Amino acid sequence: MTGSGEASTGSSPTQPSANTSSTAGVRREIESAALLAGGRELLIRHGGEVYTLRQTSKGKLILTK
Repeated sequence: MTGSGEASTGSSPTQPSANTSSTAGVRREIESAALLAGGRELLIRHGGEVYTLRQTSKGKLILTK
């Protein structure tokens, strides 16, 4: 039976791991260009704090408080 052997190998990328919180849900993916919307910086409010997500001249992303 090849079907049951194939299904048991590896783990599905859509299944949460045992360490995943039940409130976390499914991981989402978004392009950084969509977040930055043509700019180089984005302010993010989280837990009463403001963080800056900045794209460097070499294309790397830096998140600072």
